[in-house]
Amino acid sequence: MDIKTATAIRRLRLVSAPEAVSFIVLLVCSVLKRTTDFNAVPVMGAIHGVLFVLYVLFWADAWNRAKWSPGTAALYFVLSVLPTGGFFAERKLRREAEAAVIAARARKEGVVNA
Repeated sequence: MDIKTATAIRRLRLVSAPEAVSFIVLLVCSVLKRTTDFNAVPVMGAIHGVLFVLYVLFWADAWNRAKWSPGTAALYFVLSVLPTGGFFAERKLRREAEAAVIAARARKEGVVNA
């Protein structure tokens, strides 16, 4: 994996969890808006909107650079629209990055021809 691909995947990982948190907080704010006088939906909606747009931009960049299959790309996109999906996306991306580092070290040491 080259440095630009690793960077694209890292950016996607870094925005995944905050996007998921903002989605959950937005849902809580929506419930509070309807049950109390508390209305933070405009603020949280804007924050979540920015994080979601960043997620989609970083997702597209990672898909392009990592040459994911359409199924893998669709999985990461679907995870972005589920309330806790960003947490799963981050964990899966971290595992893939760790596996790529292990494979690169093994190739460097001549352990495998991968």
